Amino acid sequence: MPAPNPVRLTICDDKNAAATASPSLDVAFATSDFEVVDQHFGSATRFAIYRVSTQRADLLNLTQFEEAKHVGNENKLPAKIAALKGCAAVFCQAVGGSAIQQLLAGGIQPIKVNPNTQVRETLAWLRAEIGQGSTPWVVKALRRSGRGDASLSRFDAMEEEGWDG
Repeated sequence: MPAPNPVRLTICDDKNAAATASPSLDVAFATSDFEVVDQHFGSATRFAIYRVSTQRADLLNLTQFEEAKHVGNENKLPAKIAALKGCAAVFCQAVGGSAIQQLLAGGIQPIKVNPNTQVRETLAWLRAEIGQGSTPWVVKALRRSGRGDASLSRFDAMEEEGWDG
């Protein structure tokens, strides 16, 4: 039986969200209360999707799914991955091997977080990380998103030069 369609509530018009000259990424959080990352990706009932730049984080939408009827139901994954289309990453409490493969194939980096990880703190970390460009998945996602900036080309140049001292 196919998974039911999610309910999606758009909070912020994504054309104007984080509309700044700085680079930005869309990221999702598997969360039951929109404050703590507390859900396993496959069984998550809610995702909060933000557009994050160095200057701000805008809540784009909230997506809600019905609770899965049984564990290991692979039919639930395509709908969840489709709901995250355009996201660079999804932060979750845990994620299974099949989901990891499907997320990566869809260009979404799964990020497993520690218990009690706060959405607000993670957004603050990500804002700083976008500015610094030191985390490989962030740099790669900024290049892919088309919402990066020219400073990322310095990493390309460094890669071409090699890392010999």
